[in-house]
Amino acid sequence: MTERPELTWQLTRTRVMAILRSADATGLPAVAQALADGGITCLEVTLTTSGALEALAAIRDRLGPEVAVGAGTVITSGDARDALAAGAEFLVAPVVDTDVIRDAADRGIPCYPGAWTPTEVSTAWRAGAAAVKLFPASSGGPSHLRQLRAPLPDVPLVAVGGVGVDEARDYLDAGAHAVGIGSPLLRGADRDPAPENLDALTARARTLLNALVVTPPAQEVGR
Repeated sequence: MTERPELTWQLTRTRVMAILRSADATGLPAVAQALADGGITCLEVTLTTSGALEALAAIRDRLGPEVAVGAGTVITSGDARDALAAGAEFLVAPVVDTDVIRDAADRGIPCYPGAWTPTEVSTAWRAGAAAVKLFPASSGGPSHLRQLRAPLPDVPLVAVGGVGVDEARDYLDAGAHAVGIGSPLLRGADRDPAPENLDALTARARTLLNALVVTPPAQEVGR
């Protein structure tokens, strides 16, 4: 196997991946800025969002190298190729596709495929995943993650899917490397990126990081 890519360092530092998903990507660069201002610097833009690739490139240009921007819902090799061409720094998927995982590993790109069972987790890991996304995490909760960690302690797990802001700490305590949070964190700021909604999002991001015992950066990113 090609050498396994390292985990996205912004994810390891903050323990949070913010998931940007919307019917329209127009407001996502402003949302990304608000998240970065609050200290969350690992951002996933899902390909199910109309205009996702353009938004991904715009966010990267706006926020610079201190913020990692990746593509989510990468299901096929074509999805991966398009996302990487747009500048994605990591790939996230809801499923285990070993072709996508191996291709990403060959390129030195971290891939976080979605898995639920021990067999799926092991398959994704052996294919070269940098970490495995436990999805949907809320179906089994922190106890399911803890059970998976027992026989597979070397596999970093990122809990995603129905993880609320108030539950994030529970998943880390159960052994998750990080959590991925979308709508419970954004709370409609993606649909209505008005200044007051973006300010509230920044405040929520800081509150979340404080709850995870992660210190937000002293300065804003990308200004």
